[in-house]
Amino acid sequence: MRLIIAVAALSLLSACAGSPGPVGNSAVPQPAKSVELDRYLGRWYEMARYEAPFQKGCEGVTADYSLRDDGQIKVVNTCRKGGVDGKLDQAVGKAKVVDTATGAKLKVSFFGPFYGDYWVLDRADDYSWSIVGEPSGRYLWILTRAAKPDAATRGKLETRVKAMGYDWSLVRITQH
Repeated sequence: MRLIIAVAALSLLSACAGSPGPVGNSAVPQPAKSVELDRYLGRWYEMARYEAPFQKGCEGVTADYSLRDDGQIKVVNTCRKGGVDGKLDQAVGKAKVVDTATGAKLKVSFFGPFYGDYWVLDRADDYSWSIVGEPSGRYLWILTRAAKPDAATRGKLETRVKAMGYDWSLVRITQH
């Protein structure tokens, strides 16, 4: 993901594109809720993230998820390099659900057979936001369905991320 993921391509991408950032959560929790894939699909806007080398300078970040013919998920991560009006940068990959009991743990690939963890750690009951991470605690994405969520939603997400053990001082707010 040149993002997240949102959903996000994660450990693998950083290994290929520079050193990952610091560990922002030494005890990443298990996903709090199950995920219904059909409700998770669609467009997500990155509200905030832990900065990763492969997203350096990215603003206006989105992640689009759709079902592929083979049952996997098509992932299209888009960002604007250098600012919201910057050059469009896009990465297309695929994801597969690896925890079929909850649907909350996926593997994402942007490089052939190499996959990184993508865990939906928490989400709104109405799928209006999600918090995505992975086991190392070096990556975090806060995704919303709205490009500019209201102050109440932003505050709720900050509180929830902190309660999950993440270091808020490492969070970078994404401009849209």
